[in-house]
Amino acid sequence: MVPVDVNGRRLVGTAAIRLLSIDVVLTLLVITGGARVLGLASPTPSPATEPATVAHVFALSHLTSFTDTGVTGTSPLGWAQLTWYTLLSRAFDRTIVPVTAVRETAVIAAVLCAALLWLLARRLGLPFWAATMAVVLMAMSPLAIGMQRVALVEHLAITWILAALVLITTPRERARPRHDFLAALCLLAAVLTSPLALLALPAAGWLLTRRREASHVAFTAVVFTLGLGIAFGPAGPLLRPELPEPGQPGIAAWVTLDPVFVVLSMVAIVAGMVLPRTRPLAVSALLIAAVLAFPAIPVELPLALLIPLTPLLVAEVAATIAAGGPAAGHRLIPTRRPVPAIVLATVLALVSVAGWAHGFGRLAPGSPAEPALTQARKWVQDNASGSVVLVDDASWTELAADGWPTGSLIPIGSCAVSCAVPDWSVLTAPGQRDGSRFPAATAVLARATKVAVFGSVTVSRIGEPPDPPGEAEESGARSRAGAALAASERIRCEGRTRDDLTAGRVDPRLIATVAALAALHPVRLIDFPSVPSEAAADQPLRRLVVSGNDEAAIADFFTGQRATFQPASVTRSRGGVLVTYPMFPPSGLLAPFSSR
Repeated sequence: MVPVDVNGRRLVGTAAIRLLSIDVVLTLLVITGGARVLGLASPTPSPATEPATVAHVFALSHLTSFTDTGVTGTSPLGWAQLTWYTLLSRAFDRTIVPVTAVRETAVIAAVLCAALLWLLARRLGLPFWAATMAVVLMAMSPLAIGMQRVALVEHLAITWILAALVLITTPRERARPRHDFLAALCLLAAVLTSPLALLALPAAGWLLTRRREASHVAFTAVVFTLGLGIAFGPAGPLLRPELPEPGQPGIAAWVTLDPVFVVLSMVAIVAGMVLPRTRPLAVSALLIAAVLAFPAIPVELPLALLIPLTPLLVAEVAATIAAGGPAAGHRLIPTRRPVPAIVLATVLALVSVAGWAHGFGRLAPGSPAEPALTQARKWVQDNASGSVVLVDDASWTELAADGWPTGSLIPIGSCAVSCAVPDWSVLTAPGQRDGSRFPAATAVLARATKVAVFGSVTVSRIGEPPDPPGEAEESGARSRAGAALAASERIRCEGRTRDDLTAGRVDPRLIATVAALAALHPVRLIDFPSVPSEAAADQPLRRLVVSGNDEAAIADFFTGQRATFQPASVTRSRGGVLVTYPMFPPSGLLAPFSSR
């Protein structure tokens, strides 16, 4: 008979459990990262601080300067961490949209949070299934996906906090001074990344005193305090972070993504206060949640810190219910009636799935059309290349990433007292609102004429008053001249083309040249193709598709025009001859025209 090696069986069993844990954790990390990668292109909800964060990261990675509008606060260490990743991965070179390059770092931080959350749950004593449940809740919640896909330095801060808590919860028999030293450095990095990380110190200190000797606690406190004193003292100008100003979207835009997760988190925070194992985390989570009530702090910041913490509290409550309830000390007594717990878990699962289906729909990328800012950038490149442009946080990055010289870009945040005179302005909706906070920018924009509109992005030309003298006469002259063309027997036009002529929406250069052409050859005006962005800004139609008996002669006629009447392009196609004039016709070309 072969003797049974009990120790060997135990070793094999332990190895099998560790391999299973590794497989489960790797699967959870793939789910976490994949869900957030799919949501990178979702435009909403998006915090107001994200464009300035992206601009600072781009400026730092390209060794140039940038002045934001003041809505993002400051986080030199946070920006440096984001820049480190973009340089290492060449993110700005790989992606077309700059914000996506910086959002990749948020995805990496979310994956690290998932791994650290699982380790922390296990070190706190949660069962294997409860630790897995905590990570799955964070990985699949639409609220977590929506929040952890945007570029916020708070995602880095919570990663440092979780790393510190994992080091602090190292079992006493394996703890070494280096664990306490690294935990202090992680907490210091978290606070320097976001000042709100200070609210996590109660949890860290509580767990530290619970699991370490007094000498180790004192050592960690001294290292952290010394580092914080240096960072906010001599190194303050380089490292001191500041919170941003409040901005949209509000809390409702995030809660609607996953109301079930929000309710479970609130219940778990309150319940966690009475559960010994997670009481320290519940205290810090309650402090962070209280910040949501302060309108002076954007809601995205505390939410980014809460989202990885509350799933752990939910898992602890679930583990307590499954075990029956806490007895004296930390020992749990198994329940003799598991049916209510199973029914409750089933109902919660069904409600969560229904809420997730709704939340995932709100995170969909939407239409495959190009972002409005990308369309505006292409239009400006085609019509104003090399000009000096007034920009906001978002448009600065868009143009700079496309190769526009940063010396020709004037951030609106730099126009508080004085401002260089730009030729154009490219402003998103937040940039247009922020312009009123900068007197010099307000004076510049008072002389702006709206030229093109791309969704929420407005392109304006600087230098002319928005309502120049004689504009009414110019529009009336275009209308009278267009009506005369439409009534001519040598010109055929109908439908929308006739309406555009008689309404005065056609460029005066087209009206003049068509009148001259009709004197030579009978012509048919097929269409005035509009540029949608220019039509939204009430700019004259400067393109025409015209045909006749001899289209070659028509093309030669327009190609032979010079000076004011020289087209930007003349193209022959199957439908006729497409004539395109440059923008901004000279004023007064038709002002003397009268049909009487």
